Amino acid sequence: MARKYIDCRAYPGTPQCTVSIAADSEEELLTAAVQHAVAVHGYEDSPQLREQLRQMFKEEKPEVSS
Repeated sequence: MARKYIDCRAYPGTPQCTVSIAADSEEELLTAAVQHAVAVHGYEDSPQLREQLRQMFKEEKPEVSS
């Protein structure tokens, strides 16, 4: 299973944020991303916020060993 991540730098806003969060499970990532969005960016936890955040998840590319 590939890790998923969300990176605030890809979504400009106020305050400008440089946080990136990664997790092995989508549910763990969603929990952390919601906590961050509420605490730092002032969003209200809602089903709409959770769906928007899920849409922003990216899959990490595996490292290539030489």
